[in-house]
Amino acid sequence: MSTEEKSLNFIEQIIEEDLKNGLPNDKLRFRFPPEPNGYLHVGHASAICLNFGLGLDYNAPVNLRFDDTNPSKEEQEYVDAIKRDVAWLGYQWDKECYASDYFQQLYDWAVELIKKGKAYVDNQSSEEMAKQKGTPTQPGTNSPNRDRSVEENLDLFTRMKNGEFPNGSYILRAKIDMASPNMLMRDPIIYRIMHEHHHRTGNDWCIYPMYDWAHGESDYLEQISHSFCTLEFLPHRELYDWFLDQIYDSSKVRPKQREFARRNLSHTVVSKRKLLQLVEEKHVTGWDDPRMSTISGMRRRGYTPAAIRNFAHTIGIAKRTNLIDVSLLEFCVREDLNKIAPRVMAVLDPVKLVITNYPEGKEEWLEAENNPEEEVLTFREVPFSRELYIEREDFQEEAHKKFFRLTLGTEVRLKNAYIIKGESVVKDENGKITEIHCTYDVDSKSGSGTEASKRKVKGTIHWVSIQHAKEAEVRVYDRLFTHEMPDGNKEVDFKEYINPNSLQVIKGYVEPSLTSAKELDHFQFQRLGYFCVDRDSTAEKLVFNKTVGLRDTWAKVSEQ
Repeated sequence: MSTEEKSLNFIEQIIEEDLKNGLPNDKLRFRFPPEPNGYLHVGHASAICLNFGLGLDYNAPVNLRFDDTNPSKEEQEYVDAIKRDVAWLGYQWDKECYASDYFQQLYDWAVELIKKGKAYVDNQSSEEMAKQKGTPTQPGTNSPNRDRSVEENLDLFTRMKNGEFPNGSYILRAKIDMASPNMLMRDPIIYRIMHEHHHRTGNDWCIYPMYDWAHGESDYLEQISHSFCTLEFLPHRELYDWFLDQIYDSSKVRPKQREFARRNLSHTVVSKRKLLQLVEEKHVTGWDDPRMSTISGMRRRGYTPAAIRNFAHTIGIAKRTNLIDVSLLEFCVREDLNKIAPRVMAVLDPVKLVITNYPEGKEEWLEAENNPEEEVLTFREVPFSRELYIEREDFQEEAHKKFFRLTLGTEVRLKNAYIIKGESVVKDENGKITEIHCTYDVDSKSGSGTEASKRKVKGTIHWVSIQHAKEAEVRVYDRLFTHEMPDGNKEVDFKEYINPNSLQVIKGYVEPSLTSAKELDHFQFQRLGYFCVDRDSTAEKLVFNKTVGLRDTWAKVSEQ
C-alpha cells in the first residue's frame, strides 16, 4: 500500500511502524473474532471492514475466529449467521478458526502455569472473591487458597476437568499481583466449571477458558500480528501481554493488541443482550427484522454491502468514542441505491383516476426509463389504460399556488405518459373522494416528438394501470427507537423508547414488471423511496420492504 496516496489512520501508523522496525510484510496476519452468542450488528460491521480492509490493503491473510468459550450462550445458528454476514459484506477469510480448536493446548498451558507456581485452584464463593479483590484505590488481599501446593492444584484442576465438581465450586486463577493498580491483574480467573453441551466439542469438556486467557493465546497460535479490539479492552492489554509472556517463543510472531473507539450509532442499540431481549419479547419478528441494527436486519431491509462498507470508511477509525447520526448510514444507503436501483411505479395510498375521454377497453404499452444513472440507458414497457391509481396526496380539489400536482382545472403530466386535466370528483356519503375524473391531451404523450408533447407543465405524478396493477404488501419501516441514545440512561429501560410507529403494513399496487422480482432486488418506487423484495414475497403475494426515503425526513418528523 502506498502511504503517499492517503493519510494513514493511527491503526495503519502502528502497522507501518512495525514494518519499519523489522516485522516482515509476509508475517502480517489479522483476525475478526466474534463470539457466536447472537447475530452481528452494525458495530461488528465496522470491525469487519477494519480487519478485512487491512488484509486487502496489505495483501495479508485475515482469520475468522469464533470465540466459542461460553457454551451456555452459543449456538450453531449464530456461527452460520456470522459466516453469512461476513461473506455478504464482500470479504473472504483465510482460515476459519475456533477457540475450541485450541482447548487441549490451552489446558496444557494452564497446567504448565500451575507447575511454575503461576496459577492456583480457588474455591471461594464469588462474594468472598469480590470482597478480597479490593478497589481501584485499595489493594486486594490474597486468597486463602493462593498458596496451595503445586501437587494439590494439579490434582484439583485435573478433577475439575474430569467433571468431579459442580458448576461454580472451583475456578483456576492466575497468580499475578493482588496489589496491582489494574484490577484485571489481581489474580484473574482462567478457567471455570460449566457442565454445558458445546456446539462443536459436545460434552468433551466441562471446564472452559475465560476470554482473556483464550484470546491472546489463540492469537499466538494463529500467529496473528495485530489484534485490534474496541477501547473497553484497553485495561485488558496488560493481562494479554502477561499471558503471552508465559508461553512466548522469540522465534515466532508475538501478537500486539491495540484498541480503537466504538462508533455508536444514534437511535439504535447494539448490545447483544438487549437485541436478544427485543427478539425474545417479540418487540421485533426476529434477529433479521429490518428494524434491527443487525447485519441480517440491514440486509433484509435492503441496505447494500457497498453502502455499509462506505459508511464504515466514512466514519473511519478513532481513539475517542462518539455518536454517529444514523442519517449518515441512511445517506450512504441512498447514495448507493441511487446508482443501482431501477425506477418503477407503485402507488401506496391509492385513489381511482378515470380518464373520461380515453377509449374504453384500450391499452397501451409505454416506454419507461429504468435508471437515469446508467451509463447505457435501458428501458422497459409499462401498461396504460383508462382507469389508473394515483397517490391520494397527489390530488387536491382546491390548492394553493405552490401545489404542483393535480387539482380541478389544472394540468399535470402522468410520468412516461400524457398530460391530464382535473375535471370533477366522485365522493362517498362521508365526503371522501372515491374517484377523480379527468381528460387527457391525446397529443401529449412523453417522447412522441410532437409539439404538444413538449408543452411544459409544472408537475409530474406517478401512477399504475388498475387493469394491470399487482397488489403488494408494503412494509414501511421507521427507526426502532425515538431517542438518539435509547440505552444512554441507566435509570430508564431502553424499551421505553421503542417507536410505536416503527412499522406500518399497507396494501399498495405496483406495475406488473415487478412480478418477476427476486428476494432482495432493489427498486426506487418513484417519488416514494427505495424498496426491496422481502423473503416473504411469493408469486401470489408480493411483499416489499421500505429501505430508505428519497431524502432524510426524520429531523422534520422529530420536530413535529
